[in-house]
Amino acid sequence: MKPNINFGKLYLIPTTLGDSDPMDVLPQTVKRAVDFIDDFIVENEKTARKFIKSINPEKVQASLRLRALNKHTDKSEHSEMIRACLEGKNIGLMSEAGCPGVADPGAVIVKLAHEKGIQVIPLVGPSSILLAIMASGMNGQSFAFNGYIPIDKSEKRNAIKALEKLSQDKNQSQLFIETPFRNNKMIEDILQAINPATYLCIATDITLPTEYIKTMRASDWKKEKIDLHNRPTIFIIHKM
Repeated sequence: MKPNINFGKLYLIPTTLGDSDPMDVLPQTVKRAVDFIDDFIVENEKTARKFIKSINPEKVQASLRLRALNKHTDKSEHSEMIRACLEGKNIGLMSEAGCPGVADPGAVIVKLAHEKGIQVIPLVGPSSILLAIMASGMNGQSFAFNGYIPIDKSEKRNAIKALEKLSQDKNQSQLFIETPFRNNKMIEDILQAINPATYLCIATDITLPTEYIKTMRASDWKKEKIDLHNRPTIFIIHKM
């Protein structure tokens, strides 16, 4: 559907990946968008207001109209969320961390905007997925993000083994994540499941002062000591 010129636009506004100065990792286009937009769809209102204030301390918080989109949001609320665009106002869709619509609930709003003829404008910002694959030295021509893998020990092992096989069969790097407080256990489980010669990249705290990104064979990781507890991390495996 061709975008309706009478509608407002949906701006996809990336945020930082952690507690860092937004202007260290975000371009001026993001600041300009935050400056002129008052309607936002966000995951968490409190953290969204904090981010907006860090981008533009002069913006009047009382002028902001924020709607929450998260796991508690009913599907029936989605249409109401983009009503402002249909009335000619711009809306900013904001992720809790990184890029909206990528491993993020905002994708449903983007899909709805296309269906309604609302123009979607993605803005440049940090994506932990892309930054991790960039820095890993693995296959940037073919890779897949698999989100979270099962928590159950047996199912988790089977999932890791399946991703390892897929990486070898397709020459495709396999990315996945874990809830941060379980990261250290995830490292143990990965190293128990994969072949000693399989490559593992651990990319944590990306863009933050504590950033750590390293790629080694599993056999070498077994000699390494690292604490990833409560640190946002991307895991990548690839069996050559």
